[in-house]
Amino acid sequence: MPQTLLKDLKGRTAKALEHLKGTFAGIRTGRAHPALVEEIKVDYFGTIMPLKQMGTVNIPEPRQIVITVWDKTAVKAVEKAIQASPLGINPQSDGETIRLNMPELTRERRAELTKLVNKYAEESRVATRNIRREIVDSLKKLEKDSKINEDDLKKYQKEVQDITDDAIKKIDVSLIEKEKEILND
Repeated sequence: MPQTLLKDLKGRTAKALEHLKGTFAGIRTGRAHPALVEEIKVDYFGTIMPLKQMGTVNIPEPRQIVITVWDKTAVKAVEKAIQASPLGINPQSDGETIRLNMPELTRERRAELTKLVNKYAEESRVATRNIRREIVDSLKKLEKDSKINEDDLKKYQKEVQDITDDAIKKIDVSLIEKEKEILND
């Protein structure tokens, strides 16, 4: 039973890290990247869909995103969704394709983005600690129900703490990489 809890801890902390990396990928750093627009929600005839399900996203130049919408009648809806998104970029459309030109980031915008990625990293750390707390509570319940002894509880708690520390180190490494990307682009 405790091994199942440890496996669950590893899986959930890995998911928290992957979620953080996905969130970081969607933060604009001055370079064009498909993840910046793929998850933008578009109102397509009353149905909310992510942009990646409505067309292809290409990066022809380092500072340009080109979106080719499969249904030409949806181009205006995609433009509206991009304008409403927090990207802060005005789309240019020729009726078939949409171009997004990425401007240089200002010093103030870089500072805002750095604060934002720090906030996301802290949320991920808190989520990881909450997962740890849940697992430790489950282990304590097992010990209370006499399914494991006190020595085993201490051993498993140390293992849980080691897994949690490792996950938080990975979060910190991701944060440092993203901060460098924001500040040095």
